[in-house]
Amino acid sequence: MKHLLKLLDLSSEEIIEILNLADQLKYEQKHGIPHEHLKGMTLGMIFQKSSTRTRVSFEVGMSQLGGSALFLSSRDLQIGRGEPVQDTARVLSRYLDGIMIRTFAQKEVEDLAEYGSIPIINGLTDFCHPCQVLADLMTIREHKGSLPGLKLCFIGDGNNMANSLIVGCLKTGMKVSIACPKDYQPDPIVLEFAKDNPDFQLTDNVLEAAKDADVLYTDVWASMGQEGEFETRKKAFEGFQINDAVMAAAKSDAMVQHCLPAHREEEITAKVFEEHANEIFDEAENRLHAQKAVMVKLMKK
Repeated sequence: MKHLLKLLDLSSEEIIEILNLADQLKYEQKHGIPHEHLKGMTLGMIFQKSSTRTRVSFEVGMSQLGGSALFLSSRDLQIGRGEPVQDTARVLSRYLDGIMIRTFAQKEVEDLAEYGSIPIINGLTDFCHPCQVLADLMTIREHKGSLPGLKLCFIGDGNNMANSLIVGCLKTGMKVSIACPKDYQPDPIVLEFAKDNPDFQLTDNVLEAAKDADVLYTDVWASMGQEGEFETRKKAFEGFQINDAVMAAAKSDAMVQHCLPAHREEEITAKVFEEHANEIFDEAENRLHAQKAVMVKLMKK
């Protein structure tokens, strides 16, 4: 494992190793046990999309691991004014020990890895969100004890979250059902990966997808960069909401996950959100621990 570009690149064993290390690092942090595995090292953080959780969790994570993080917006880099990604990759590789990038195109992340000589971490692209799903899997395992055999139901846009959840869940032995409108299905690359797996279901029927689910998951109807499509999407996603009826279709002890920020009364009711807030904010916290595990795996000499 040289990079974290997408979960499709990782084996089931590599994902479980990251989750196990994340559990260990979380235990050590909670008990005040130092774990400065990256002492003196520097992570460059390139943000072409803004973020709350990604920036704070990576920056705090590097500090707890004994290193430092450098925030680089597109305004701070020549890449924002047309310098080729391959040149940026080769220059930054001579200054830094690793790069996390949060951007639009998956190709930009792949190009950084191809031309750079240091580990690259995908902090989010329009195609996938591997760091978030590692935190999700960590949280589900904390609450449910283990992953194999559990059913996760995702309701909403077949976006980067749906893409990564399909891959992450199937690679860890979970069942996954996706409920989305026909015009908003997951990426064809991911559907090709999942198509012959009996544990995968794709439907536009929300209650059918939610039936007997152990985990219900949703995301905003319009992601960053899609704000201009909101009215169209609002009509398309009517009914694709986690509410009391959907909770009743799932198992009685089903947990709820949301990658945040949440738009209450759109993709999830305020009532359901607040009833499951502890699970959702455990998930947000675990971004810190899962990403620390990724950084240690990739950057520790």
